[in-house]
Amino acid sequence: MRQDLKQQKAAKNYIAHLILPSDPFAPLWNRENIIFRKQPKWNYIDCLMISALLTLSEVNGDSRLVDYAARFISAYVDEDGNIPTMRAEDHNLDNFCGGRALLRLSELTSDRRYSAAAEKLFRTLTEKQPRTVSGSFWHKEIYPGQIWLDGAFMALPFMLEYSVRTGNEKAAADVYAQLNNIRSKMRDNHSGLYYHGIDESKNAKWADAETGLSGECWLRAMGWLCAGLADICELDGGVCGDMLRELLEALSRCLTDEGMLLQLPLRPELPGNYPEASGTLLFAYSAMKAARLGIAGSSIKADGIRAFEAVTSGYMDTDGDVPVLKNICLMAGLGGEPFRDGSADYYLSEQITENDAKGIAPYLMAYSESIRV
Repeated sequence: MRQDLKQQKAAKNYIAHLILPSDPFAPLWNRENIIFRKQPKWNYIDCLMISALLTLSEVNGDSRLVDYAARFISAYVDEDGNIPTMRAEDHNLDNFCGGRALLRLSELTSDRRYSAAAEKLFRTLTEKQPRTVSGSFWHKEIYPGQIWLDGAFMALPFMLEYSVRTGNEKAAADVYAQLNNIRSKMRDNHSGLYYHGIDESKNAKWADAETGLSGECWLRAMGWLCAGLADICELDGGVCGDMLRELLEALSRCLTDEGMLLQLPLRPELPGNYPEASGTLLFAYSAMKAARLGIAGSSIKADGIRAFEAVTSGYMDTDGDVPVLKNICLMAGLGGEPFRDGSADYYLSEQITENDAKGIAPYLMAYSESIRV
C-alpha cells in the first residue's frame, strides 16, 4: 500500500468507526475520561477533535463532519450560549480551545448559540483571566504567575480570530505581546527550542531560582506552540512568521533518522526517551502549513511530510476497522498534586497510551494539510 493510501484509510476509518459513532458525553477518543472515569464536561481534548473535524471538512467537503461537530458542541452549549459544565472561576486556558470551533459553527449554521458562546468566552478570557507581571495570562488559577506553552495554542489563536472578526485591534496587539513574552522569556537561545513553563514569581518548586524556567523542553508543549503560531499566521498573514519558522527549523534539527521527534528532543541519550506521536504530528501539521503559507521553505515542508509519513508507517496499525495510533503521551504538566517536578525522569515516567484525541486530532490536522499540499 502506498503511504498516501494508508493515510487516507486511517482518516476515513477514524471518522467512520471511532468519531461519528461517539456519543458527545462519552467520546471514544478521550482516553483521560475513560481511564480516570471523569464526568463529561467542556474540555480541550474534545474541542481539539471537533476543530480538527471542521478543518478536515473545509478540504474534503464532508458535511457529516459539520453536522457531527454541531451535535457535539450543542450538547455542551445551551440556547443562550452558556457552557454549564465550564467553571469560569478555574481560570483555565484549556477551556478556550473550543472558541474557534464555536466561531466556525457560527458561520456554518444559523444557530446563534455559537456566536453567543464565542462572545462570552472572549469576554471571560480578556476581562477575567489573571495575568502575570509581564501581562501574559496565567495558565490556570491553581498555577499563579505561570506561563505554559500549551496555553499559547489553547487561547491565543481564538483570541486573535475573534479580534480580527470584530476589529478589536487592542486585543490583537495583546496576542502579539503575549507571544513576544513567550519568545523572550522561554526560548533556549542555544537550541532554539522552548522550555515547557515559566513561573515569573519563581516561587514554584519546579522553577529555576534565577530564571523561573522549568527544566526541560517537552515535545508536545512545543507542538502546541507550533500549531498555535501556524494558525495565527494563517489569520494575520504571517506577522509571527519568524517565530514559527525558527522553531520549526530548531525542531527539524532534532528529527530522528526515521523522521520522528522524541518526547524530550534535546535528550536523545536518555534511556527510555521515545518517539512521541502527538508532538511529531503537531510539528508535521505546522511545517506543512507554514510552507503552504510561504513562511517556511521546501526543506521544512519535506520534513513535515516525512514526519507525517513516519508516524503513519511506524506508529499506526491500520489493519482493523479502527486504526490504532501508538506512542501518545497521555498527559504532562508542572506542579499540581501529585507533584510534577518538570525533570527528564518525570516526563519519561508519564503514561503512554493509544488512540487519544491528543494524537488523533493532530493526525487529522496533518492529513488535512497533506491534502492541501
